Amino acid sequence: MRIAAVDLGASNGRVIVADVSPGALTFREVARFPNEPVQVGATLHWDVLSLYRGVLEGLRAAGPLDSVGIDSWAVDYGLLDADGALLGNPVHYRDARTDGVAERFDGYELYAATGIATMPFNTVFQLVAARSSAAFAAARTLLLIPDLLSYWLTGVAGTELTNASTTGLLAAGGKGWSPAMLELAGVDASLLPPLRMPGTPAGTIKAALGVSPDTAVTVVASHDTASAVAGVPGAGNFAYISCGTWSLVGVELPAPVVSRESYAAGFTNEIGVDGTVRYLRNVMGLWLLQECMREWDTPLAALLAGAAQAPAGRSVVDATDPAFLAPGDMPARIAAACRAADQPVPATPVEMTRCILDSLALAYRRAIDDARRLAGVTVDVVHMVGGGALNTLLCQLTADACGLPVLAGPVEAGALGNILVQARALGAVDSDLSDMRELVRTTQPIVRYMPRV
Repeated sequence: MRIAAVDLGASNGRVIVADVSPGALTFREVARFPNEPVQVGATLHWDVLSLYRGVLEGLRAAGPLDSVGIDSWAVDYGLLDADGALLGNPVHYRDARTDGVAERFDGYELYAATGIATMPFNTVFQLVAARSSAAFAAARTLLLIPDLLSYWLTGVAGTELTNASTTGLLAAGGKGWSPAMLELAGVDASLLPPLRMPGTPAGTIKAALGVSPDTAVTVVASHDTASAVAGVPGAGNFAYISCGTWSLVGVELPAPVVSRESYAAGFTNEIGVDGTVRYLRNVMGLWLLQECMREWDTPLAALLAGAAQAPAGRSVVDATDPAFLAPGDMPARIAAACRAADQPVPATPVEMTRCILDSLALAYRRAIDDARRLAGVTVDVVHMVGGGALNTLLCQLTADACGLPVLAGPVEAGALGNILVQARALGAVDSDLSDMRELVRTTQPIVRYMPRV
């Protein structure tokens, strides 16, 4: 089977083509295009039309395909009018319109109903902030980003389950839309298309788009973290870190945990492939370093080489602090956090890099320790997937902090999870999630890091 994964991240999008057969999986990137937010007046938008153009050009370059699946970041959405036309570019989750919105509500009441941690950018809070707008009044359909692109390809609207679970509108455990949350957001249920499960058909690409004829679009785990966790080559008692701009740190469970202690600890319960629950905590991730590097002209390799020689644990910050969420002058904000904690302020880019990586490793340890305590599970190994798996210093510091082996790779776990769900739907791989992960283990490079203490 020849399968394409459209994998959209916060800074770029890719089209990756894979050839999959029983026991074999190879893939290559055929297109990459930027994803650059645009500030218009006081509002930060995604340029979703540019993304759509990149998707089309990538699929045309891919040649004949059996199936296409789309995954992206969560929570953001587009609104369509009665004619199916887009009512403006989607607003970016880092936009300030949701500042102070979450504080209007009883956080635990929402958590008990949905299992989703209170984050300022949750879709439910975006909708509360938007419901007095003209676009919201004119809207007849709300589509999350991957569903919007799928709709433009096929003309068929639907809402994929794993991404829907991040919105704060779905009942805990994925048991359908929550009437109470829809009322809170001021959303009529008719605005939301039917829920769709990963592995089901989404439609066929329109012939006029110039993609290979009769190409099926398959619903995948369209939240990129759900796809990444499906692509984790884990077996037994494992924790995962999906590490990129964000780091999502957690364990896989059969059911949500919605205790008050879990809520206070900042854990969320998102739906994964085959009805699993991704019990995880959001950590700022490599966003901290990416934003710092906007202010520096030092290459990443030099920063990491210097940081490896810098003193360990000299300065650390809380890598889950919302103070680091917005873009702009990250070095100053990290310095301020160190100063407020009466710690030495990193004086050079190398020292700042070491501070960030030490802080991330400690945040990962806290998240994994809390997850196994709150969920009552054992963790024997940590799998790090995504771009962070290439950061050898971060992987080693994580192994040291957690006191557990860290298995790094694959980097393209999100695309692989996307591909494997499609391959299973087409009958090219076995149906069990563990069989899909076994195929990743046997076909992809994985590096082991052992704790040094």
